[in-house]
Amino acid sequence: MEPETWTRVAVRRTHLELRSLGELRAAPAPVEPVELVDKGLTPQEYLALYSLVGERWLWRDRFVWTDAELEAYLASPDVRIWTLLVRGERAGYFELRQHQDRSMELMYFGLAPAYIGRRLGGWLLTRAVEKAFSLGATRVFLNTCTLDAPQALPNYLARGFRIVSEDQYLLDVPVRPHERQQQEQVLPTATERTVTRG
Repeated sequence: MEPETWTRVAVRRTHLELRSLGELRAAPAPVEPVELVDKGLTPQEYLALYSLVGERWLWRDRFVWTDAELEAYLASPDVRIWTLLVRGERAGYFELRQHQDRSMELMYFGLAPAYIGRRLGGWLLTRAVEKAFSLGATRVFLNTCTLDAPQALPNYLARGFRIVSEDQYLLDVPVRPHERQQQEQVLPTATERTVTRG
């Protein structure tokens, strides 16, 4: 297996919030049959879903947790996870975590690569916000960054989320396989080509 090539990138992180259900701008329901499933996940099932959705966007935080840490987290009454199924196949998920002040954090949200661009993201985000407020959230908040899908921030803004702050930091990340291939295919004369990340 080819070793990973790493690069240092500047990441912009955007913090957003929605303060009431009335601020939500709902997206229309998908045209294809979908189902939201709220059932307990084992650490292995959770990591498989986390990887399915997040591998492309370099999600790695949960992989450093032990099985015991994951089991405790998933068993917490403050954590709820809904899996999106399209024709019975896992297509995405969202993860909510309630804080002591009853605010609800959208910890993770996204679609599997095969389901991006099928008008599911707006509806799934709508359902995440509705679920959060139905559980008694005083507000819903989240953060996204420039390593995430390019559709992420526009989707949050379209649903009514407001930016509350932004920050920037440097992060060492592996060059994604499709980016490495693009870099290798660049002709010597193409000196001004920019590789877009997330």
